Parts: sequence; structure tokens; C-alpha cells
Amino acid sequence: MSNKSIISSQSVNLTENGNIYCNSLTEYSRRKTISVKIGDLPMGSDYPIRIQSMTTIDTMDTIASVEQTIRMIESGCEYVRITAPSVKEAQNLENIRKELRVRGYTVPLIADIHFTPNAAELAARLVEKVRINPGNYADKKRFETIDYTESAYQQELDRIREKFLPLIKICKEYGTAMRIGTNHGSLSDRILSRYGDTPLGMVESALEFLRICEDENYYNIVLSMKASNTQVMVQAYRLLCRKLAEEGLKPYPLHLGVTEAGEGEDGRIKSAVGIGTLLEDGLGDTVRVSLTEDPELEAPVAKALVDRYAQRKELSSAIPAFNESEPGFDSPINPFQYFRRKTHEIANFGGHNVPRVIADYSSTEVAEHEVLKGIGHFYLPLPDKWSMNDMGADYIYTGSAPASFMLPMGLKEIIDFSTWVNLPDQDNKFPFFTVPEYLSTENHYDGIKFLKVRLSDLNPELIEKIKNDRNVLLLTYTTNAHAMPELRRLFFELLQNKITNPAVLMAKYPDLSESDFQLFSATDCGGLLIDGFGDGILLEMPETEENTQILAKTKIYNQTGFGILQAARTRMSKTEYISCPSCGRTLFDLQETTAMIRKRTDHLKGVKIGIMGCIVNGPGEMADADYGYVGIGKDKIALYRGQQVVKKSVHADNAVNELIELIKEDGNWRETESVD
Repeated sequence: MSNKSIISSQSVNLTENGNIYCNSLTEYSRRKTISVKIGDLPMGSDYPIRIQSMTTIDTMDTIASVEQTIRMIESGCEYVRITAPSVKEAQNLENIRKELRVRGYTVPLIADIHFTPNAAELAARLVEKVRINPGNYADKKRFETIDYTESAYQQELDRIREKFLPLIKICKEYGTAMRIGTNHGSLSDRILSRYGDTPLGMVESALEFLRICEDENYYNIVLSMKASNTQVMVQAYRLLCRKLAEEGLKPYPLHLGVTEAGEGEDGRIKSAVGIGTLLEDGLGDTVRVSLTEDPELEAPVAKALVDRYAQRKELSSAIPAFNESEPGFDSPINPFQYFRRKTHEIANFGGHNVPRVIADYSSTEVAEHEVLKGIGHFYLPLPDKWSMNDMGADYIYTGSAPASFMLPMGLKEIIDFSTWVNLPDQDNKFPFFTVPEYLSTENHYDGIKFLKVRLSDLNPELIEKIKNDRNVLLLTYTTNAHAMPELRRLFFELLQNKITNPAVLMAKYPDLSESDFQLFSATDCGGLLIDGFGDGILLEMPETEENTQILAKTKIYNQTGFGILQAARTRMSKTEYISCPSCGRTLFDLQETTAMIRKRTDHLKGVKIGIMGCIVNGPGEMADADYGYVGIGKDKIALYRGQQVVKKSVHADNAVNELIELIKEDGNWRETESVD
């Protein structure tokens, strides 16, 4: 299948090898980058992937900032970023740095700059690195639609150069590093007018500034393409790598992060889907996980994601390249734009159906109604009825021990073929085949069936039988440590052979903590979903746990499955919160407010609510939200519908109620459910 013929029809203008954005799609290999000097801790592909986070204390509170920084260092942070929204905060970075050095800490400090070139120029003289946002460093206009002529566009670029050159010169003089960090939600009017709100626009926003740096022979640069939408984020980073190579620019290190990921399991899963997908491709040289929690809780999550790749080459099995003439590079999909793999419909899988969730009960008995509570199905004894919440699993896999009672309407059962074939009642029960069983002529069955298959099983005989069987659903799995690329390679094979049968992602993670299970499954399954692969998800339960432990974990596994689908933007089953991780600019208690808003609104399926600590991060960072709650002053909140302010200066005591009224006005409110 010609890579060129598929991709050339897409909106991104690609070269012949335009899908090349990493070293290999099958073998783990870090993308080669230049080294960037950041204090005494350099960054780049010659060094380990660095861990960083950002303080949440008021930058003017020197001692509190120092003490929080120390807690962050002790939790694993190698770089610490501190906000400097104005010159006074930038100046106080010197006091923070001095106090840290007095206490024996030499961690490189990064000044976070928005809107204020003067603050950046001062900070560049005081700390090891400055971060600028190209969307608002030299641009203050917001949300205006302007048609730029070529001449007007060039005048804008000349204006940017004039404002940006002083910072470059200072960074060169003081040996200061710089991160040019694009945010999806804060693109300039100039970029929006030409490229739209797209990954390509994000990339061009950074390249405008990067080209100026290279013209001045300044290369001590790190790049980032952050978004709260994981699909957009992944596409932008990949496209950035491709564009750097295409233009002959240096391969700069990448800072990975999902903006405003949220808190708890949702924040961890969403971060893993975005960051983990890129790490699997060998991209990324420093990681910051943004959680609406204390910053010292972020580094362990980032470290868990990164540590997975320390021995990836040694632990993984070889995966054959898709095209032997171009090992590791050829791809039948456009990696810079989301397209779901085309499938035909079987039952409620594939076609236009959302991906389905299958709960694994193969290691325990389904003998009582109570065991289904963890997967969102609730038996109500008094009316003798079943109820289901928004995360009710679609199927259960019971292995060789079928459920001993009638399942609730809509919940269907998958049973090992050797057991299923002898069942007297096969209504709403589907057989689970191994490859030998499926290929056996004496076990032929024409109805809907599930087939567990891995890449090495795809020989000509099996491929031909699947192509001629419109009723077989594939359960794709691997035992390879390099799991996501092997399964992606399996899906490439399905595409090449024009197999349109739906395929469910099947994954197993024994002997992991709850947090690592969420992170690893979100990386492996989320990365495939972002590439358009997967019509469902089945997270296998551990086999060695006691029965009571397995029952306690069913809820975790079920919520993780739904969480991965939501984080990958393929099935919205709950309210999504785009909440910033707080910083010195935050104008209210972000964690407490987020918890309060969640408590009142977490039943609003598919609604996206942005909760932003200040106007700097507000409208931009929550660009993907339906509604926004943004701090604009002490006890003052602005409420947004999309990116438009609809209520200004609402007192904090009544802001949540006003937000709910706004949601009700739009017809997006519904009352809470009686089950949880």
C-alpha cells in the first residue's frame, strides 16, 4: 500500500517521506537531538529524560517558594519552573535562587513568562532557562478574525523579531536556555488567520520564533506543543519533528506535557495517553505531568512514565518493519491527523459505534448480582430491576464459568468456545475463540464470535479466513514489552490486507500498582486509539489475586477503560474537567474549587468544564472546554461559554451556582442519578 497515495490526500502537505517523525515505528529508539545546556544539568538525547514540575506558591513569597521547590526536588524534580508574570516576580527569582543555593540545592530554575518581554529579559539574567509562549509573548490581541495580506503578515513577523531579539541576545550573553512553548489555546490572531486552530498552526507558531533564533545563531532551545486535547497534542509534536527535518532546522529537544490534565485518575490517564504515546515513538527529552494537585505529586507520575523506557530495548521483542525497503518508517496512516480505521459493523462494534468496554470476569465467578456493581450495573431488589450509570460496561468476559443468573438487559456475555458450545441457552452469549479453535473446520460457527489474535498469528490462512468472515471480532493482544508499536504493526497488517472487521484492544498488566496500571494501560491503548485503531477495550484482570481482591479491582479496571477512551477523545462517558495545575498567579484555592465544581457537575456526561486559576491561562488553556471558570481578581470570577465571556466579575461565593445556571440555560443540565 502506497504511503504517498494515502497521505497526499490529507490537509497537511507532506513530502515523499513526510510520515517520518521518529527513528522507528517498530523498534524503540530515542529521537536524536542536539544537547541543550540548562545550568549544570543538560538536556537532550545523550542524557536521560528529565523530570520537571512547576511551583504553585506566590513567587513573591521567597521562603515558601524555596520550601516547595525543595519538596519537589525530593520527589524527583530535576528542573523547577516558577511563574514570572511581571518584572517584580522576575526580580524575586534572584532571591529564591540565592536561598536555594544557601541551602545546598543547585536545581536549574525556569522562569515561566506570559505577555511580558521585560520580565523575560530580566529573568534570563537570573535563572538557567526561560519559557516563552509564542502566542502571547509579542501578541496581545485575542480572538479576532483578521485576513492578513502577505505584506501585513510580514510586517507582523518583523514586529515579532524586533520584540524578540533583545531576549535572544541576553540568553546568548548569559548562557541561558529557552523553551519556545506553544499552547493550543493561545495561538495568535495571525496564526489563526492563516493556519486555523490546528496542529500545523501550533507548529508554525513556534517556528516563527525558532527561525529568528537560528538567524541569530542561538540554539540553546527546547520546544513544546502542549494542548488539553491529546489528539491535537500528539499530532502537533509529530508534525513539529517532521517540519524541523523538512526545513533543515536543528533537532531540538522536546518538552512533553498535556496542559490542564486535571486531578486524580483522570489527570493521570489523560497525561499518560498524550505523553506516553510520544514516548513510545521515542520522542521527548523532558516530561512535566500537569495535575491539579500539589506539585510534588507530579514528579513521581512523570518518573513512572519515563522509567518504563530505561530498558525497553533489552526487554522488547523484535517487531518486523511494515515495509522492509524502508525499515521502521513506512506507515499506511497519516500520523498528523485523526482518522478512525474504517470497519464494518458487528453487533454494536465497529462502523459508527463508539468503542465498547468489556469487563474481565474470567478469574472469578459471576454468581451474585453484587459483583456487577463495580462495572456500573446495579441490581435494585425492591422493584426487581437493574439500573446502569454512564460507565456501565457493554460486555463481560466470563471465560469458562458463565454467569449463574440472567444479566441485565443490554449487558452481553463472552464465553470460551469450549464452554459456550455446550450451553443450552446461547442468547446474548458469544463464543471466544483461540486461533487453533477458529481455524478448525470441525468447530466452524457462522454467528458473531470473538477471536484472540496477535501479530505472529497473521499467516495467509488466518488472514484469508478473517477476510471472508463478516462476523468475527478481533481481540488484539501482545506479550511484547514494546506493546503499543507491536499492536500498531498488527493494525497496519489489517489495513494492508483490507480487513475491516472491528478489533478490540486487549491488555494485561500483572503485578502493578493501581497508579502504574492506569499509566501503562493508558499509554499502550491510548496511543493506538489516537492513531485511529481500536473498537473497544478489554483490560484483563490479574489471575493470581484472591477472589475478594479481584472484585475490589473491577471498578478500577472498568473506570480505567472508560477513562482511556475519554482521554483519547473516542468515547465521552463523563464530565471532563480541564483544570490547570495552579501556580503563583492563581487567584483562588484551585484544588478546593475543582473538587466543589466536580461534586456539583460530575454527572454531566460529555460536558467539558475549564477551571483556570487566572486570566493568563484562562481563555487560552481551556480552548477545548464548553464552559469556563476563570479567576480575574480577588474573589472575582469570570464565566465563559466556550471562549466568550458571558458573566464578568461574579463573586466567588456564588460563582459555582452561576456556572450551573449557565449550563441550564443552554439545555445541558440534567439531574443527578440515584445510583453511583
